[in-house]
Amino acid sequence: MVTGRFPFREVVVQTWFVITVTTLPAILVAIPFGVIVSVQVGSLTQQVGATSIAGAAGGLGIIQQGAPIVTALLLGGAAGSAIASDLGARTVREEIDAMETLGLNPTRRVVAPRFVAVLIVAPMLCMLIVFTGLVAGYILSVNVQGITPGSYVASFASFASSADILVALIKSLVFGLVVVAIACHRGLSTKGGPKGVAQSVNATVVLGVVACFVINVVITQLTIMFVPQTIG
Repeated sequence: MVTGRFPFREVVVQTWFVITVTTLPAILVAIPFGVIVSVQVGSLTQQVGATSIAGAAGGLGIIQQGAPIVTALLLGGAAGSAIASDLGARTVREEIDAMETLGLNPTRRVVAPRFVAVLIVAPMLCMLIVFTGLVAGYILSVNVQGITPGSYVASFASFASSADILVALIKSLVFGLVVVAIACHRGLSTKGGPKGVAQSVNATVVLGVVACFVINVVITQLTIMFVPQTIG
């Protein structure tokens, strides 16, 4: 970037590509996820007579765990697999070797733009999932489970804080970094023709999702230890 040789145009292209392959699936996954969380939380709170905290429980579940996990799944299953497939195909066709022969740096030309693109899209995707999940949960809780709108919003506002959003965004950035690193590594190390490309894509999805789940547990435990939940 300092030398002015960074391919910003490729970053724009890759960012738009990641947005197109993840936005619609994010909405389609976030709606049922928000509904499921609201159904489970609403049923439990009604049984124990604590419907006043249904908004807080459902909203925090979506923000703290649901949105980052769905972001990781979509980045690994959609963006990561597409990146691994593209780079794997280029490697099999010896395009990467040709770039090195011409004195071009494959890391700068094909890897760096994808890193930047995923890191740009990851927090945006997380916020989209948070918004969609919260709206879906609110609509179900108010119109189906009979929870009053004021009670739902008040309980959510009492427990939720900007720190919850910040942690979710940090998780999404970490997940994006892990997924794109695995995707680029597996894509550039592809061997064996089309079969090797398919194996790289499968490995990217599996390794990316598993790694994100493990990292999520670690970040969640650290958050509980150093940023305890408080009532606002």
